[in-house]
Amino acid sequence: MSAYVIRRILIAIPSLFGISIVLFTVLALAPGDPFGELATNPNVPPEVRANLRMQFGMDDPIVTRYFRWFWAMLQGDWGFSFVSRVNVDTLILQRLPTTLVVIGLSQLLALLIALPVGVIAATRPYSLFDQLANTLAFVGFSLPTFFTGILFILLFSIHLEWLPFVYRADISETGWRWWWEHFRQSIMPIMVLGLFQAASWTRYVRSAVLDVIRLDHVTTARSKGMAERWVVMKHVVRNALIPVVTLVALQLPTIFGGAIVTEQIFRVPGIGSLLISSILANDTPVIMAVTFVFSCLVIGFNLIADVLYGWLDPRISFH
Repeated sequence: MSAYVIRRILIAIPSLFGISIVLFTVLALAPGDPFGELATNPNVPPEVRANLRMQFGMDDPIVTRYFRWFWAMLQGDWGFSFVSRVNVDTLILQRLPTTLVVIGLSQLLALLIALPVGVIAATRPYSLFDQLANTLAFVGFSLPTFFTGILFILLFSIHLEWLPFVYRADISETGWRWWWEHFRQSIMPIMVLGLFQAASWTRYVRSAVLDVIRLDHVTTARSKGMAERWVVMKHVVRNALIPVVTLVALQLPTIFGGAIVTEQIFRVPGIGSLLISSILANDTPVIMAVTFVFSCLVIGFNLIADVLYGWLDPRISFH
């Protein structure tokens, strides 16, 4: 197992190197200039603008700028934000915990809904529960998160006045009240993302369980007199989880991208809102860092999915 993981990490290094080249080149050739506002500001002399461009190497060749950025990144220097006037790694670390909490809890909610509902629907095909679960699942993943987010705001914030619809980072409370207020204003973003993923995963879990429940070894377990509950848990669910693990592990990086919309709706100060504001301001060091982190997540979760295969199915060997 350890040799396989090391081999996959070594394979991932040239992949990340190629991804970084593509990302940096695309951003360097994209229209827009982080110092564009200075050019229209009459209070900034031309020589100051020229000195700033020279200081940050904005007029150097793309190859020179890339290798300068790559070498600095290897040393832990992710660049300097032109807009926030702070280091990029500091900016990301300020926003990352909020995004991880919201996305992590939303995916936990999605799994807690999708696994039991999908398994029960598959073990009772075409029943009333199965039809109701399928209907709600179709409705759930047909509605975009920005639409359900607005509905939640109208219902829970405006009509019922239970939850705040704008995420506030400057909470004055202390102690457990501080934690409770942060969780309270995270409830709607968590529910929007979690219910959307749960709707998609429920259909996938149901399909995977239906494929396994018809296999011969399941019929043999039933013929030996094993209780149906143990047949489902021991012989069906574990085998059905293999494709589900693939789906969950490979979709997690895309969930970070999808959370951008939800963070904008609820004004969550996370990585998504940081990326949007950086794109609007042409803050290329921040854009490069965030997109490169997303690329690392894609490769990392691919590795996690492959490792989980061996845990779920002993027939899979790592050679």
